[in-house]
Amino acid sequence: MFDHFLTRAILGAVGVALAAAPLGVFVVWRRMAYFGDATAHAAVLGVALALAFSTPIFAGTLLVSLGMAFAVARLTGRGFGADMILGVASHAALAFGLVAVTLVKGPRLDLQSYLFGDILAVGHTDLALIWLGAVLVWGLILWRWTGLLLSTLSPDLAYASGIDPGREKYVMMIALALVVAVAIKIVGALLIGAMLIIPAASARPFARTPEQMLVGAAGLGVCASLLGLWSAWEFDTPAGPSIVCAATVLFALSHLLGRR
Repeated sequence: MFDHFLTRAILGAVGVALAAAPLGVFVVWRRMAYFGDATAHAAVLGVALALAFSTPIFAGTLLVSLGMAFAVARLTGRGFGADMILGVASHAALAFGLVAVTLVKGPRLDLQSYLFGDILAVGHTDLALIWLGAVLVWGLILWRWTGLLLSTLSPDLAYASGIDPGREKYVMMIALALVVAVAIKIVGALLIGAMLIIPAASARPFARTPEQMLVGAAGLGVCASLLGLWSAWEFDTPAGPSIVCAATVLFALSHLLGRR
């Protein structure tokens, strides 16, 4: 069953949607959209470093994404505005990554596959890493659910309950870096932020509890992945952007129906 490339593509897209969904709701609640973009753009630099040192792409993107997340978190609030730091970090990471890729010796790397994804080239190892990452993200979110939720709603309430909001923020960074590492093969560095934000934003009009928004984001993310893959197969369009386009259509429909 896993030998057919379309089966692997479907399972990979569903795995990425499930990995991004639980984290996406916290990104939306905390208004950290640009933080996700900066971490995702740093993944391109991780790809270049992984190729330069002959290490797995997954390990390189994970380490550099973690480094970017922690660096932005440390600099924010120390005389720098959050929006300024995120803007500089996002563009600088992408630019340094693109330059570093061209300096790596060896066969010319297909940058488009890492910028916009190459879901149809997902292999068995990629599939295992994607689903392992999804399981780890869900496990981390469920384990720290109360702490993450309280620190998102009110840091003061979290402190009163014996929870350190700073620690929960670092938990989110680890999960975000993990999502970036598993998603870069599917939707690419430029579109990972969309898969984090759009399904969660689409579920918001119908959610009455945080748990409902979490489940709704996962369901809409899976629907967008399947619909995007179908449109890519039917109309011969790029798979990664097609998935994001499908998610955007679902976002528009959800808000129209939510108003009614």
